[in-house]
Amino acid sequence: MFGLNDLISLIISIFIILPVVAFIREASYLLAGALVGVENARVTIGSGRKLFKINMLGLGQLEVRRNYHLYSWFSFDDLKKNSILKYIILYASPIVVNATIGITLNALIANGYFDEYATFFNRFIFYIFFYVLLDALPMHTINGMPNNGQIIMDLILHGKRVDSSRDHFIPSTSEVDDHYETVKEDLEGLKDDIDDIKNK
Repeated sequence: MFGLNDLISLIISIFIILPVVAFIREASYLLAGALVGVENARVTIGSGRKLFKINMLGLGQLEVRRNYHLYSWFSFDDLKKNSILKYIILYASPIVVNATIGITLNALIANGYFDEYATFFNRFIFYIFFYVLLDALPMHTINGMPNNGQIIMDLILHGKRVDSSRDHFIPSTSEVDDHYETVKEDLEGLKDDIDDIKNK
């Protein structure tokens, strides 16, 4: 039976564990991006209105949005020097980093560490491997978009990223910024029009 303790566990999972795991996953792109030389890298945590944006020690930008527990992503403009190996390193980074953290935490728990917080860390490990599995198994997701495993497989088999959907891959950081500014200007224009109508 689903009780109060289960509800509390669910709230902790959705609003604390899942965003932290998503941040670790997306931050791994920043680390790999610094290694392979991406231009204008950004990790966006959440969806909705932008709350703040900070630079992360020269690795790229971290942007946090109001609904921080939903839909996070990594974007960049381009690689300084394109190569298949660099793309593979970039797209494999969340799989490798999350799997490494998950295996390490699991080994620590199995050896008696974190016994007092075992439930929390078991849930944390669950979400880490949830992302690893969804990233590693080659498949097309929503709108036919390839996941990281599919991108890596296409890079190995075809020597390029293959986009079989009508939509493009996640837009570049600059495209997102331009779109955000356009929408912001449109909304400000609408606000001015509404104020003019009210003042008449």
